[in-house]
Amino acid sequence: MNKMTFLFLVLTIAGCTSKATSNETQVTDTIVATEEQPMQQKECSPATIGDIPLPDGFERVPIADSTSFAYFLRNLPLKPLGTPVYTCYGTEGWTDAAYAVIDGYAPGNEDLQQCADAIIRLRAEWLYKNKRYDEIALHFTNGWLCEYKRWAEGERVHVQGNKTSWYRAFNTPDYSYSTFMQYLKMVFNYAGTLSLSKELKKAAMQDVQIGDVFIRGGSPGHAIIVVDVAKDVKWHPGDRCFLVAESYMPAQDIHILINSNNYRENTSPWHLRDDVMRSGDGYNFTTYTFSGLDLKRF
Repeated sequence: MNKMTFLFLVLTIAGCTSKATSNETQVTDTIVATEEQPMQQKECSPATIGDIPLPDGFERVPIADSTSFAYFLRNLPLKPLGTPVYTCYGTEGWTDAAYAVIDGYAPGNEDLQQCADAIIRLRAEWLYKNKRYDEIALHFTNGWLCEYKRWAEGERVHVQGNKTSWYRAFNTPDYSYSTFMQYLKMVFNYAGTLSLSKELKKAAMQDVQIGDVFIRGGSPGHAIIVVDVAKDVKWHPGDRCFLVAESYMPAQDIHILINSNNYRENTSPWHLRDDVMRSGDGYNFTTYTFSGLDLKRF
């Protein structure tokens, strides 16, 4: 099997389900909320995720460590509200599902940074920013571990059929951002929802945290990431709400998803934790259906 055939098989197995063919995206809203509460928001154009208005009665969970992944995600910059979602081909993506577009992490002009890849990139960007190079290591779908530090030290990856190995390409270390992005493109080619789901650990929906991932690996498969969490201090103390972000197929801008559930007209883009827990295996995240059992953590 040549490299291109292997790449095709990997992307077929590990990629997201497409908008046109996925049965998961044909969601019927049958969940009925047991209680309603005011969730009004103010109109604005937030500069970061942390500026997105909260539902009435909620406060953001505190983040003590400014070097944490949670802090990084909450402070991701946003493009002005109403900015379209664009795909790697320059066409408009799923703008109708987006509350806002995250700025600075565009997919480029290749169909590589899809759903799991976008999450991998955000995590890797945070690790790279904090020079935690040893922790940037992702498995390919075939189980082989691709370590950024070896790449930066001059090694490169050889793929032949389903066999993968390192070889020495350069004798001078290079930790530049451009080399880092070359590494990520290699990972995007051979990793996906299947490999990422195996790397993550199970998380409890009751304790949903910033940085958690809803993921179903395989084909079809999809993944979205929790980018902010708030707690109810007024209506139902102890409840939480959260924001999620995604990329899709074809690769497109990472965007914050709206809450399109018709029984929560005033919550968008926030999702209530207890709604997910009550839904069993059928909570509608606008572009895909997940359950609390699909929640995982780095």
